Amino acid sequence: MTATAYTLAVVLDLLVLFIGARFLLQPGPAATGYGVPAKADGDAAAYLTIKGLRDGTLGLLGLALLVFAGATAEAWFMLAVAIVPLGDTLTVLRHGGTKAVAFGIHFATAVVVLISAGLLFAA
Repeated sequence: MTATAYTLAVVLDLLVLFIGARFLLQPGPAATGYGVPAKADGDAAAYLTIKGLRDGTLGLLGLALLVFAGATAEAWFMLAVAIVPLGDTLTVLRHGGTKAVAFGIHFATAVVVLISAGLLFAA
């Protein structure tokens, strides 16, 4: 189970790092994939950059915790950052996104992050 816990944590951290990079490099398509389209060259440009930096930072922090502090620190991190995809679920719903994206991507991500936390606590 330890290998599964570490593998899932690394995959999630890398996925968030990738999402952050996508928001920095391709903000328009990234916003559409998020569930709330935004024009990358309009007023939303700064917010898309902030989202990219936030996600990239969380991905790097998760990897650093796993490498330098271990499974328990990563588990607490995962437990805390599960709030982000839960908030993303509400954001998509409040701003005209579909329920399929809100629950199928963001809420499902929160569930997987919480599973990851549980596996890491058990490791």
